[in-house]
Amino acid sequence: MKVLARTTKFSGPCFDKANLMLRLQKSDLDELRRHGEETYPHECCGVLLGVIVGDTREVRKTVRCGNTRVDSPQNRYNIDPRELVRVQREARERDLDIVGFYHSHPDHPARWSATDFQEAHWIGCSYVISSVQRGKAVMTNSFALTGTTEDDKALVDEEIVIE
Repeated sequence: MKVLARTTKFSGPCFDKANLMLRLQKSDLDELRRHGEETYPHECCGVLLGVIVGDTREVRKTVRCGNTRVDSPQNRYNIDPRELVRVQREARERDLDIVGFYHSHPDHPARWSATDFQEAHWIGCSYVISSVQRGKAVMTNSFALTGTTEDDKALVDEEIVIE
């Protein structure tokens, strides 16, 4: 199995959207859902560290981040760039890559919004969204950011496989 670098782009003739997959441990899924419950009614956010194997992102660690949005934290999130640099450094030290991001949608579906799409820039990464209804995580979905540039990027449903 060949491990690809974080710069992998999901496009071209070999690209098969049906094979997109995010693998994570049940404990990691529980952790990111619990994070959403703890920050309710505000959005939580974090980073997924792991490796990319073909069209599959394999999560090895979840990293909680602070939501720095003060204007609308109940329906927007932002990760401080300094925190993101720290997480990137941590990933390199563990021989991992940033393979995705997660956030919660308080009292909204676990689907990406127009704002989520506009603010998604890490092509090749997974974007995981948990719906937190009345303080309880009820649904989690994942979407791969595909394409090669900002002009042709797309968020595509991807399967979540729990190990």
